[in-house]
Amino acid sequence: MEVVSAKVYLVEIGGRRPVILEAMSDEGLTGLGEAAVAYGVGASAAAAMAKELAERFLLGSDPFRIEDTWSRMYDHTFWAKGGGPIAFAGMSAVETALWDIKGKALGVPVYEMRGGKCRDDVRVYANGWSFRCVEPAEFAREAERVVSDGYDALKLYPLAQPDTSGGHGFLEQVSHRSIDREAEDLAVSRVKAVRDAVGTKVDVMLDMSGELTADAIIRIGRRMEEFDIFFFEEPVDPFDVAALKKVSAHVNMPIAVGERLYTRYGFRPVMEQQAADILQPDIGNTGGIMETKKIAAMAEAYSMRIQPHVCASPISTAAALQLDACIPNFVIQELYPYRVPEHFAIVDHAPELEVKNGRLPIPDGPGLGVALAQDRVESFLYAECGLG
Repeated sequence: MEVVSAKVYLVEIGGRRPVILEAMSDEGLTGLGEAAVAYGVGASAAAAMAKELAERFLLGSDPFRIEDTWSRMYDHTFWAKGGGPIAFAGMSAVETALWDIKGKALGVPVYEMRGGKCRDDVRVYANGWSFRCVEPAEFAREAERVVSDGYDALKLYPLAQPDTSGGHGFLEQVSHRSIDREAEDLAVSRVKAVRDAVGTKVDVMLDMSGELTADAIIRIGRRMEEFDIFFFEEPVDPFDVAALKKVSAHVNMPIAVGERLYTRYGFRPVMEQQAADILQPDIGNTGGIMETKKIAAMAEAYSMRIQPHVCASPISTAAALQLDACIPNFVIQELYPYRVPEHFAIVDHAPELEVKNGRLPIPDGPGLGVALAQDRVESFLYAECGLG
C-alpha cells in the first residue's frame, strides 16, 4: 500500500481556521490529520507547510511505516529540527493521517496500535464559555450554565478581555508583561465569582496565557490559592523554564504547561527541572500521535500527568481521544463545546457532541473514528497533490 494523493483544506468557520490534511491510499483508504494552528496567526503558513510535506514525504510512502516517515520529515526539514512550530504542525498533520489510514487498513482504532485502552471514557472540561464575559457576575452566570450542561470541570481566563471582533475569542488585558492593581483585583473577583457560583464539587482551571513576569504571577497566584484551583496554566512564558520552576516553588497550585512546546525535546527541560505538574502537548503541533505518546511516557517517569491540549477542529479532538484511551498518566481532556454549529459539522459525527455527565466515550471505529463531511469543506480546498 502507498499514499497516492493528498488534499489540504484551510477551513474558515466562526473566526477559526483549521488546517486539515486528507491523505488517500492506492487501496481507497483515507486518513485525516490536522495542523493545529486554528487560532491566532499562521494558518496559511501551516497549510503551505502541510502541502510541501505531503508532496515530499507523504506521497509514495507506505502508511504502515509511520516512524520512518516521521524521522525523514524531522531529519530533512531543517526548520523543524531547529524548533519551528509551523513545520511541526505540518508534520503532525501528516503523521496523524497515516495513523488513520493504518487503523482503517487493520480495522482497529488507533489506540489498539498504541498499547490498547486503559479506560473506556474520559473526563472532560469545558473551555471557551467565558470569552465574552467581563464582569464577575457574567462569569458566574456562564459558569452556572456550563455546570447545568453537565460539566463538572471548567477553565477560564482571569486576565482576559472579551473578543468583539469575531476572532480568536479573547484579548489579553495585560500589556508589556505588567498589570495594575485594578486589573489584578478584577481577575481575583472573577475567579471568586465562578467558585461561589459552581460550588466546591466542580473543578476550576485557570489559564494565564504566559503574559506576566514571574513576580507578578506569583503575587496573583497566591491570591488564587484559596479557590481550590485544579491547575494554573501557563503562568509565565512556557519557554522560560527557570521562571516556571520559580512559580511552581512559590505557588501552591499544580502548574500546567505545554500547548506551545514541541516534540519530546521541547518538553524535556520542563521535565528535568520538575517545573510543572501537568503537561499539555497538542497532537496537532507537537509532532503527532506517536510523538505525544512518547512525551507522555517520559512524563510518567517524572511523575507528571498529561492533559492533551485541544483548540482546533473535531478531528483534533478525535485524535486526542485515541491517545487519552492509552495513556496511563492521563488526567482530563480539554474541550470547546460552545462553538458555532458549523464548526462541528465538518465531520460526520463530532466527539464534542457526545458528552454526558462530564465524560466522553472513546470512539471504537477504525482509525480516528471520524470522517470529513465533504460537502462542508470542499469550498475550503487549499491545495491538492498526487503521484504522476
